[in-house]
Amino acid sequence: MPRIHVLDPRLANQIAAGEVVERPASVTKELIENAIDAGSQRIEVDIEAGGARLIKIRDDGIGIGEQDLPLALARHATSKIDSLEDLEGVSSLGFRGEALASISSVSRLELVSNALDDPRQGWRVVAEGRGMETRVTPAPHPRGTSVSVRDLFFNTPARRKFLRTEKTEFAHVEEAFRRQALSRYDIAWTLRHNQKVVHQLPPGDTEAARERRIASLLGNNFIEHARYIEREAGALRLSGWVGLPTHSRAQADQQYFFVNGRVVRDRLVAHAVRQAYRDVLYNGRHPVFVLYLTLDPDVVDVNVHPTKHEVRFRDGRMVHDFLYSSLHHSLADARPNAEDVNAVSPSQPTASLETPGEPARWQQQGMALSPSGAPSADRHPGGERVRRFMQGYQALHPDHEETLLTPQSTAHEGPFGETQGDVREAPLVMPQSDPTSAPPLGFALGQLHGVYILAQNVHGLVLVDMHAAHERIVYERMKNQLAASQGVDTQPLLVPVSLAASRSEVATVESERDAIAKLGVELDVAGPETLLVRQLPAMLAQADPETLVREMLEELARFGRTHQVEARIHELLSTMACHGSVRANRRLTLDEMNALLRDMERTERSDQCNHGRPTWTQMDMKALDRLFMRGQ
Repeated sequence: MPRIHVLDPRLANQIAAGEVVERPASVTKELIENAIDAGSQRIEVDIEAGGARLIKIRDDGIGIGEQDLPLALARHATSKIDSLEDLEGVSSLGFRGEALASISSVSRLELVSNALDDPRQGWRVVAEGRGMETRVTPAPHPRGTSVSVRDLFFNTPARRKFLRTEKTEFAHVEEAFRRQALSRYDIAWTLRHNQKVVHQLPPGDTEAARERRIASLLGNNFIEHARYIEREAGALRLSGWVGLPTHSRAQADQQYFFVNGRVVRDRLVAHAVRQAYRDVLYNGRHPVFVLYLTLDPDVVDVNVHPTKHEVRFRDGRMVHDFLYSSLHHSLADARPNAEDVNAVSPSQPTASLETPGEPARWQQQGMALSPSGAPSADRHPGGERVRRFMQGYQALHPDHEETLLTPQSTAHEGPFGETQGDVREAPLVMPQSDPTSAPPLGFALGQLHGVYILAQNVHGLVLVDMHAAHERIVYERMKNQLAASQGVDTQPLLVPVSLAASRSEVATVESERDAIAKLGVELDVAGPETLLVRQLPAMLAQADPETLVREMLEELARFGRTHQVEARIHELLSTMACHGSVRANRRLTLDEMNALLRDMERTERSDQCNHGRPTWTQMDMKALDRLFMRGQ
């Protein structure tokens, strides 16, 4: 065996560079963070050849004095922390003091800085030789700092081979720039590639200025389909923009989350977001968001990863619940012009369940799961529970008839869903009302092929998928009815199911007994690696106990919360709502159509059906005029 020896500084720094210098984008990130910590008001980024040839960051921050420059490129030398107490409550983006040393070991790095207001002052520092000795020379420079990184990985050919094409590497650099520019709106930013300006962002911290920056970096489409959110709970504050479920993407490439100004990619955060969007997002799609979480620095640990992309919260369960609740309630307001719904006059012919006075025809006969339209409780798991639930739900509509949505009609549904028999419709007339005070979705004009409702509002034409809309309305009312009941009905298993479990799963059961019991699941520890499932929620009595329990325990162990049981129950309710909703080719009267529109305006998440598909769309008069070249 060779003798133990101390590595030379350059080799030690190159080993450290393997953690923090992955590609030009990671170098750009580290240097920008230093510029932000220096209190800069303007940051300029110049890139050549995707960053392989040159990365130059210039700022107008406080600069570095001549006496401190020799240590600027030394490993583990920093001005940002001085004690363990500083580390536990660190508020700066950089604090490890190893980025510049690591970068200089795999590139030709030059740092020029001036801490004075006299532009004739300034000093240059470079690191040379195997011992990484620093050399300081005079160099005029305005107040601030410029860092130039040339020929990245020139002395580590194996690392250089992993670099991709110039276009790919610059795309990663631009993404790193985008994240930092979204973290600080009060800073002016410039990004150039091969001497061409790619982004030039003026400072501005008003909401309008922030939206302009987001539109510039992420596209106008993001802002047009995003909702601003701002919520507080104790010392936690969440603000930012969440994309509407109908504006989702095939990849998770527009998801930005900041904790105290630091961009992070955290599993707990990602899980809370996924759960909030679970009920409204189309399968396989990813939501978009730009969110900012602010909390006491003492309760979040940023020293858990070399690149500082991950954080650890002291009370992860509280943070998870706050994020989930905030986003869940924000997305619940995704309905047609939700802010205008309350402005609709009660005297207008809304014909909905909430209309005061004489019950409308829709209230008497529609919006309920009819015996012929809904699945029988006997065909679903937990039949007695479902039967009682259905009875309670139908008690809200004591006058409904046997068929769904066929008032004043002798029609009945054929074997393939077609409408048979005579259907009498009301005349095609618009309600007499002030068009400027019309409800958000306007008033129905008629049906198209028995699938879509055509309506007119103050903006133009509204198209509604009547089955998708009715499905969401029924589903939300079923969820509300279930939530109104106290507790979760349970059903003991005739034969307990034995599961082979890991020791960590057994430990989770023992530490989370109260949380598991509240979900209606009874688990016993039968041995060091054995669990017994004795009881499940009645509505999930026929579910696969092993899959349900394992997924539930995994979520509890990782995030302190699980939504698996709720998700399975909601899947069942969603199926029931789908089968119990008005079908295609069902002829509706105008009163019924208008009632559906009014209920959409009052129902949470009614912009999407239970499967995440849109329920309606708007074509304004300008769009219609363009179709027919009017005014051109």
